[in-house]
Order: sequence, then C-alpha cells, then structure tokens
Amino acid sequence: WIISLDALDRFRVYGEKQIPQVLPYLSYSGKRNYDINLEVFIQSNSQEESLVSQSNFKYMYWNMCQQLAHHTINGCNIKAGDLMASGTISGPKANEYGSMLELSWGGKHSIKINNNEERKFIMDGDTVIMRGFTEKDGIRIGFGEVKNKIV
Repeated sequence: WIISLDALDRFRVYGEKQIPQVLPYLSYSGKRNYDINLEVFIQSNSQEESLVSQSNFKYMYWNMCQQLAHHTINGCNIKAGDLMASGTISGPKANEYGSMLELSWGGKHSIKINNNEERKFIMDGDTVIMRGFTEKDGIRIGFGEVKNKIV
C-alpha cells in the first residue's frame, strides 16, 4: 500500500527531544513525527501467531525529513520515487523494542510465544508478520501487513 504524507497529516506528533542538539542542517520545528502503531508477530510452524512487540513510529529519534536531509548532504543521489526505510523502531518499554536482539537482551532472555515455545532469535520455519495502522478522531488508516517465512 502507498499512503501519502498528506493522508497522514492529521496524525503528526512532536518527536523525541534530541540530545545533544543536532547540527543546523538537521534542526527543525513543529510536528515532524507520525503516530503510527506497529505490531510484530511470530508464527512458528505449529502455532498461531504470537504478538512479540508493539511500538510506534512516533519514537523515531530521526524523523523522515532529517533522514532525507542527512542522505542528501552526504552526496546520496536521491531521486523522485526512491524508497527509504526507517530502520528499527523501538519504544521506551521492553515490549516496544524493535528487534529480537533488543527483546531478548542479546539472547540472555527468552520470549514466550504460543504453546509455551520460546525464542531468543527468529528460527528457521518461523513466519514474521508486521502490521501498522494509525487512528485518531474516528479515522483509521491501515498499512496492511508484511509477512515472510524464514527458510
């Protein structure tokens, strides 16, 4: 799905406070982050999907404008239609971490999924499912899902 920034305008929020202060070309004012709920599930071969993380795009330390500015100032040849990825999106709480490395504390702790299975990292045969949506004042925009099996 392609969702325009215009469609997301009503879901803008203030970003995280950036410490230390960013360089002038990365400074900004106003609401430059977006309140987008994110969910990550793991489905093993034998079970239904299990929620392992719920985060939000609003926790991005570097907003999309800053990411684009940083790419271009370093000579990256960005063209209209190019796609950019945000990278891992982690929230402040343990259940909002954005990677298995963070969720398992580097493999020190297991994550329980359905039927008492445990994971420290994704295993061969697991399916990873990601879903996103934003919602405010009775308006909901869904981002669909990304679903891939690890083989």
